[in-house]
Amino acid sequence: MAITEIEDKIEDIIEQDNHEEFIFDFLSVYNFPKSTITKLRKGLGNLAKEPGEIYLKNRLYYKSVNTDGNLMQTFTDIKAKIDELGSKPRYIMVTDFKDVLAYDVKAQDTLSIPFERLPQKFEFFLAWNGIEKADFDKENPADIRAAERFAKLYDVIVKDNPNATRKGLNLFLIRVLFCLFAEDTNIFTKNLFTNRVKQLTKVDGSDLDDFINQLFSILDVKKEERPKDTPNWLVDFPYVDGDLFKEPHESLKFTAESRKLIIDAGEKLEWDQINPDILGSMMQAVASEDSRSHLGMHYTSVPNIMKVIKPLFLDDLRTEFEKGKGNYKKLSELYARIGKIKFMDPACGSGNFLIVTYKQLRQLEIDILKEQNKILAEEGTGKAMMYLPSVTLDQFYGIEIDDFACDTTRLSLWIAEHQMNIKLRDEINNAVRPTLPLQHAGAIVCGNALRLDWEKILPHKKDDEVYLFGNPPYLGAKWQSKEQKEDLKVALYSLNDNFRFKKLDYISGWFVKGAKYLKNTNARLAFVTTNSISQGEQVSLLWPTILDYVQIEFAYRSFKWGNNAKNNAGVTVEIIGLLDKHRSIKKKIYNGSLVNIVKNISPYITNSNNYIVKPLKLQISQLPKMVMGSMPRDGGYLILDAQEKAKLVSEGVDPYIIRKYIGGQEFLNGKIRYCLWMNKKAFKENEHIKELRDRIEKVKNYRLSRNANSTQKFAQKPWSFVQKGEYEKAYGYSGYTGKYTIVVPEVSSENRMYVPFGIIPADQIPFNKIMAIYNAPFWLMGLLQSKIHMIWLDAIGGKLETRYNYSNTLVYNTFFVPQLSQRRKNEIEKLVLNILDIREEEGGTLAELYGSPLAEKNPKPMNPRLLKAHQELDEVVDRAYKSNGFKDDNERLALLLDMYSKKVKENGSKN
Repeated sequence: MAITEIEDKIEDIIEQDNHEEFIFDFLSVYNFPKSTITKLRKGLGNLAKEPGEIYLKNRLYYKSVNTDGNLMQTFTDIKAKIDELGSKPRYIMVTDFKDVLAYDVKAQDTLSIPFERLPQKFEFFLAWNGIEKADFDKENPADIRAAERFAKLYDVIVKDNPNATRKGLNLFLIRVLFCLFAEDTNIFTKNLFTNRVKQLTKVDGSDLDDFINQLFSILDVKKEERPKDTPNWLVDFPYVDGDLFKEPHESLKFTAESRKLIIDAGEKLEWDQINPDILGSMMQAVASEDSRSHLGMHYTSVPNIMKVIKPLFLDDLRTEFEKGKGNYKKLSELYARIGKIKFMDPACGSGNFLIVTYKQLRQLEIDILKEQNKILAEEGTGKAMMYLPSVTLDQFYGIEIDDFACDTTRLSLWIAEHQMNIKLRDEINNAVRPTLPLQHAGAIVCGNALRLDWEKILPHKKDDEVYLFGNPPYLGAKWQSKEQKEDLKVALYSLNDNFRFKKLDYISGWFVKGAKYLKNTNARLAFVTTNSISQGEQVSLLWPTILDYVQIEFAYRSFKWGNNAKNNAGVTVEIIGLLDKHRSIKKKIYNGSLVNIVKNISPYITNSNNYIVKPLKLQISQLPKMVMGSMPRDGGYLILDAQEKAKLVSEGVDPYIIRKYIGGQEFLNGKIRYCLWMNKKAFKENEHIKELRDRIEKVKNYRLSRNANSTQKFAQKPWSFVQKGEYEKAYGYSGYTGKYTIVVPEVSSENRMYVPFGIIPADQIPFNKIMAIYNAPFWLMGLLQSKIHMIWLDAIGGKLETRYNYSNTLVYNTFFVPQLSQRRKNEIEKLVLNILDIREEEGGTLAELYGSPLAEKNPKPMNPRLLKAHQELDEVVDRAYKSNGFKDDNERLALLLDMYSKKVKENGSKN
């Protein structure tokens, strides 16, 4: 049930003239079983013995008293009574229907409010629903309440105004929200807006539009410039400015329902509790139908935003503050500095990053003033410090394509400013900073950030202190629209017209434009990004050009990025910070709670040089060739299940031409399929079998129906696979006895510790969705199954959605293997055979044996015997690369990248 529904139900209950049934109706709101409430009404299950009392074991001790009774004394008497009980109720509740006193026995928390305020304090009793109040408070109910009530209002106004523009509706919503916030936080006189609506408009809402139009018009006019005939009811409203009321109000139709919803929003919401860094995103969700069901889940948590801004600039500013303590001059210099810094989020959404940054800087401003006052007091000179503002909204810039999000950003910044003004007043004597007239932000621009010139929005000189940050849209290459592809092209070509933009993620455009903006200046940036831009082929497409302009200053390795909403899994991201390539600075890699200071950060987020791994045609260490499996392109007629195989054999088909057919599903999940594998001679020898002949005819017709010339050409050889993946080159048609093929699925779950490679007899045919090494030695499988190869796959291979995507040219061919002695090969081979034996002995499919131990939801452990065998293999393979082993995976990857780079240079143009 939504918060507003609970509040409204309780309000209906307390507004009833007769309160005899109050407690039964109240309990029904909290999903008590109807049978329980019915029994209580009949006096059953009530353990209390005195009139007016209800004692529901473990749940509630309730008593109503007369209005002339002593509420506190009654409460005290009941509390003393339950102290003697062995099993205590969760709540005590007493009321005279003017006031309510309640006590949470477990949390030892007390509620004392007027009876009419009970709807707004419903969360006090949420333990009945299994929700502790402390947990509920973490969800910031004030923001959720506001969003839910405005969602209702928005729906009603949209329904009543089908021809209104979206901008007109959204602007109305933003303006009303500001008025409600203003009257609850002393920007306006207390309840000024809500009371005027109640007092001066008709109940049916027929004159509310005229009221709104007059009010919104006057709020943009200075008091001294208002017409002399301005109605008296408007005189008390101050001048607002800030461009919030600059545009004319779009006329709207209001009804009794929409008028009541506006009044409810004023009377039932606690606007002084609003968090502007959350509210903006929630209000944007109100106006987005596809987001409506997720109110409260569309904001970035403050701790995650801090992961971006702390290493980018906040840690440095705080360090300077600590160094300046006790030194008035240094503090003054820092105070002046923070008033000159400029900030921009070029994908600002509803302004979360800007708001959190603004509040952090204002808090630093307050802390500096407090420290300076302390210094003056200790000197005893009697000097008083005059407050002059440092941090202002005109230091903050943003770009956002959605106009409503731009409006909510401005509104949220104004709310944040007012809240910090109050904090300033409360913490610094004689420091007053008026909120009105509203201050202008530097520029919150509505437009396409990939098409706009960032320099025109936030001009900067070489030595200016400017920071760009944010969480730009990710959108993989396959999911971009034609227009988005063109956006990316425009952005990338602004730096280099050689970019192969069609394979890059949408977020690449922000990194490229950011690199251009940073070039030869002191500006810096940090963006949240999916880890796809530091994996796979995208690295070779994106980073070589970017690194001509900038360097990576700091980075967070992959982690889950989400918000504080329940059941929010988040998405796997990295944070990458950039600055001009010529600047010298300490570089940091963050990995969970650990941070390492390093010499350089590569595009793979490793402590290594800027090596870029590119696909190779030949294996870098002269290992056997890995190829794609065989492709039938047959319409399914060359592929058989067990029954179809049995039928053909029973009709006389030579079993030799029916082979096991191994694809990803067959390999990982133990499924069994077969294929017809023939050369021309074998087909002629079996052509007399009608069932076989019919299948081959269907293959021919299928290939003739295809558009591709290469497929049509193979209609002349309908008995053969179109591509045989070099199978026959390795084995011929029958020379496979005692030989084996290493196979690896092209796509595999990222939740496994090891991608299951396998060895199959050479007479089994790998499908084209599986990679194969024909006639392979067993020791090679040991190298490919090792942890060090898994790390290479994870970093270099990239992902298909979130799954591992194995590539022969990018992963296998680039994987460096040092010279191995025969003794080492024998040792590895022995361990591989042990792994294969354990697989067979333990039984089950490979998917079951390897499990999904890294999955956040429903992790399934890897078979413990198998895991131990892999770990023994890892130790041996690790020593082949580094005699004393590795301290962590980052060290493994750094070494592999270094070996790759040296070998590429050594091989020269061979690839």
